[in-house]
Amino acid sequence: LIKKMTNAVMELLTDPKPTKICAPMVRYSKHAFRLLVRKYDCDIAYTPMIVAKSFLESDSCRQNEFITSKDDTPLIVQFAAKNAKEFSEASELIYPFASGVGLNCGCPQRWAMAEGYGAKLLQKPEEIVDFIRFTKALVSDEKFTISVKIRLHEELARTVEMCRGLEKAGASFVSVHGRTSKERHQPVHYDAIKILKESVSIPIVANGGVNTYKDFDKVHKMTGANGVMVAQGLLNNPALFQGYKTTPLSCVKDWLDISLSYGTPFTPFHNHLIYMLDNVTSRAEKRIFNNLQSTPAVLEFLNKYFVDS
Repeated sequence: LIKKMTNAVMELLTDPKPTKICAPMVRYSKHAFRLLVRKYDCDIAYTPMIVAKSFLESDSCRQNEFITSKDDTPLIVQFAAKNAKEFSEASELIYPFASGVGLNCGCPQRWAMAEGYGAKLLQKPEEIVDFIRFTKALVSDEKFTISVKIRLHEELARTVEMCRGLEKAGASFVSVHGRTSKERHQPVHYDAIKILKESVSIPIVANGGVNTYKDFDKVHKMTGANGVMVAQGLLNNPALFQGYKTTPLSCVKDWLDISLSYGTPFTPFHNHLIYMLDNVTSRAEKRIFNNLQSTPAVLEFLNKYFVDS
């Protein structure tokens, strides 16, 4: 593990240029993928969501869920927690090895809601304030950011009030997925993110609906957000932040080099390539590639594909 005390996160978020952020993605925003997107102008990257209670209690969880290196920075670790004690203690534990922590208040998945995680916390916004206060009491270093990722309430005034409460409690910034917890594929409410940005003085990060660099630029201009966070768009094209419309060959080669050098298991190694090649392969090629069962078979396909193309 590498000690990472840096204020680069806030320096980036207060820069006039919009900050390019890789979102926390379960199974996908892991160490090797973070290193890949950083090669293509990603400014800040998140770990996948980690359950704080498991992180505190299980050495196996810590070893498996948190892997980093000297080039993996600025890095924000996202925790799911039911209460302020779990979140603050997990944050204190991770403090020497990351640039900041983020509280997940946005995950709408049924299991998370049932367990009291993610968007379930939005039902009691006054308690989220305690997460920030408890954590700042344990980790007082201003260079270590403490942030929250939220979704919208159905009444926007409640979200405005919550963001103001988080600001008052000392949150470094707030990331906003511009949908409610009930909305999945509906249009993103960028107008709501703009109102939130105008309602607080801390940085606001916009999230949702970005699949191209043109989308990234549009969302920044529409919302005035300090940064734009991308998930699915980066899976399909890790070079998105450099303006590529589809995954370039150089990016595929970089993924092979990085993932193989770090011993990435076959399933995530293969799945990332499935996403990267989705917009550049034919239906017949997808059928073949998506059903490959080994790293040698994948390498053989890619060698033939790129030579033939």
